[in-house]
Amino acid sequence: MATTKSRTLPLTKRGLNFEMFMWMITRLTALAMYGLILIAVIGALIMGARTQMNLADVMRWAFMPNVTHVQDTNVPDLAPWSTPFWKLTASALLLVATAHGVHGLVVICDDYIVSSRGRQIVRWISIAFMLTMMSIGAYLIWTS
Repeated sequence: MATTKSRTLPLTKRGLNFEMFMWMITRLTALAMYGLILIAVIGALIMGARTQMNLADVMRWAFMPNVTHVQDTNVPDLAPWSTPFWKLTASALLLVATAHGVHGLVVICDDYIVSSRGRQIVRWISIAFMLTMMSIGAYLIWTS
């Protein structure tokens, strides 16, 4: 009878490497997105109750807390929506969502690209794309 080899590494051979670090980043960014969305939903419900917003506007605000999402509605006072807290919340949500999504894209590309040079090129293109999108998004959040 043949014995099968265990597919997991023993604890003594496990260590913190790049793949483990990226696995942790993916999990932490997902948790951060849940937390930031929860903060934005609660804030949108409180602010929407004060300013008589409809549900569509509350949800629009909750998933991207940016003052431009409510300036076209019939909300009478925009000052509570344009505080630095909401700009920081929107920036943090943008940063963690972009990092999470781009890492997922890189993982998928790693599964299909066979050459290490091709994987490296895709990673660098993904990082450049991520930094560009984060910069454009942060610029829009802070200048609107």
